[in-house]
Amino acid sequence: MEDKKTFQEIILENIPEHSISKFWLEITENGLYESNKIPVIVLKGDKSGSVIGLTAGIHGDELNGIAVIQDLIEEVNISKLNGTIIAIPGLNTYSMENFKRRFIDNEDLNRTFPGKKYGNKSEQYVWQINQKILGKIDYLVDMHTASFGRVNALYVRADMKNMEIAKMAKAIDADIVLHNNGKNPIFKTLTMRAEAMKQNIKAITVEYGNPQVYQYDIIQRGVNGLLSLLNALKMYENSMFRNFNKPVICKKSYWIHTKCGGLLEVKVALKDLVEKGDLIAVLSNPFGEIIEKYFAPEKGIVIGKSTNPICSTGGRIIHLGIINV
Repeated sequence: MEDKKTFQEIILENIPEHSISKFWLEITENGLYESNKIPVIVLKGDKSGSVIGLTAGIHGDELNGIAVIQDLIEEVNISKLNGTIIAIPGLNTYSMENFKRRFIDNEDLNRTFPGKKYGNKSEQYVWQINQKILGKIDYLVDMHTASFGRVNALYVRADMKNMEIAKMAKAIDADIVLHNNGKNPIFKTLTMRAEAMKQNIKAITVEYGNPQVYQYDIIQRGVNGLLSLLNALKMYENSMFRNFNKPVICKKSYWIHTKCGGLLEVKVALKDLVEKGDLIAVLSNPFGEIIEKYFAPEKGIVIGKSTNPICSTGGRIIHLGIINV
């Protein structure tokens, strides 16, 4: 296996057309002045086309997107690519190898953008990502999964009021597309998608299933969806393009939480359609006595749900999407 070179910057002008380059990109340094590096794969076709960024693993427990990127690279015929793909199969390598979701300082990298050049550990790490990756691209697909103790349907978060972003969201083979403009008034900082959109980069977030596993059905759908997206962006004409089932479009969503702690049993499955008043979960004490029953507050679809029976007060039950009618 060939040793990969290490660079401090992605310089697309130095990469020849119709080539695939694999290398390490330096981000920050650890306590021994060794580089914290992330893996980069650049597929460069015709330089006249757009540049799309594919990022996975900004949370260390989100692995399906890494396999999606790896398998996509095997599928793409570089001679037919119009433009460039910059793929990052592992943005948060520290947390990945330590089986953690958050960064070394226990901060959420995806709530830290735009970062700071001379800020704390997470802020500097994110600032480097902002400068070295977001500054190079026209489109972004940021790949995630659910977190520990939860599962997700394959769904997209996108600003559906933006026609080009809406086209991207519908091209992906998703079960659900959730309108979300990326802004959260609770946080002073931004997600990577929100920061990208602030820079006029057309961006979507794709949730590829469950944490800390490879789900091969989800991965294959992820590959086919990205090929479909590249086709829609006129970056890659391919025979893998499929007419997928139309996703359910949701105008908003929210999590339903428990009122107290106990042992939680969620009664609905991912993608279930629920009506107002439907039973969604039961909370019991250790003696098997029912403490509380939870019912759907309105009609919707189950986007995500808790899988961990141990549930403290205020724990998550289901992520309910409100369908756009």
